[in-house]
Amino acid sequence: MGEPKAERFLLQLPSADAAIALAGEGETTLRQLGDSTGSHLVLHGLTLQIQGKPSQVQRAARLVELLRYLWSTGEPIATTDLTAALSALDTGRGQDHQNLSSSILGRSQTGRLLRPRTLRQKDYVEAIEGHALTFAIGPAGTGKTFLATILAVQMLNARKVERLILTRPAVEAGERLGFLPGDLQRKVDPYLRPLYDALHMLLGQERTVALLEKGIIEVAPLAYMRGRTLSDAFIILDEAQNTSPAQMRMVLTRLGDHSRMVVTGDPSQADLPRNQRSGIDEARAVLKGVKGVAFIELSGADVVRHPLVQRIVEAYGRFDQQKRQALVTAGRFTESSRRH
Repeated sequence: MGEPKAERFLLQLPSADAAIALAGEGETTLRQLGDSTGSHLVLHGLTLQIQGKPSQVQRAARLVELLRYLWSTGEPIATTDLTAALSALDTGRGQDHQNLSSSILGRSQTGRLLRPRTLRQKDYVEAIEGHALTFAIGPAGTGKTFLATILAVQMLNARKVERLILTRPAVEAGERLGFLPGDLQRKVDPYLRPLYDALHMLLGQERTVALLEKGIIEVAPLAYMRGRTLSDAFIILDEAQNTSPAQMRMVLTRLGDHSRMVVTGDPSQADLPRNQRSGIDEARAVLKGVKGVAFIELSGADVVRHPLVQRIVEAYGRFDQQKRQALVTAGRFTESSRRH
């Protein structure tokens, strides 16, 4: 039996912007599509040509269709978008992936559409919308804090909550607060900068400052939450892997009426003293299965930063696995080593 006959598929694109978005800078996206499917993709003006074996051409055409919601409006295709579409294709969740096109949460100050980029991110958004308390656990760059902040701003604008509270523990990673210049607010600001950056992207700097001055948005270290009842608020506890069990219990019990809380963390980046258990690890063990609480696990496949970040996350994951295996082999695998 001979080789399957080569096949050619043609697709007419709606605009030059769509063609540019599908091709990618220097046609890198077309090459990635070809490498992922074993086919060859070429653009002739507004006509996309896909060549290869019938199965390869069919796979490439389906992949291009899954990504239509991006390129058809001129929105560039990131590596994460391509990876997520491939995963959906291989797991039979193509229709679910296409539904991401309607999951628009808002626009950035520069006009960029903001939406979940992967199916797990979509699950995360739905968990926040449907639960009073949601835990998002996963590596850096998976959108844990940013997606929560988008939904918080959305609820604030819709007057579903009266204020937005963003907090994180100010763990001293090699520096002491006392050595930093300025008053207390200036001392803790470096720890809270990622939260300010998200607000500036969503609201703009002027409106963010105005809402901070009015107390409608509060960005504060975790210690400021003690003794308070947080009602009619959307609370985001960021970097929760750096909370102690006592701190985690304290902040979770601050939740008041008509409020929603999101707790984000990456256990692999804990800066706690060795042998101290993270509050997020204990919460995961204690609260799993409690009604009204959702746990979402994100992975390297959900990283939406530079493509290199995903490869870094995966490399460190393999390294950690090898290190744990070495400890098991040496007979020195303890609860402490599991966490660190």
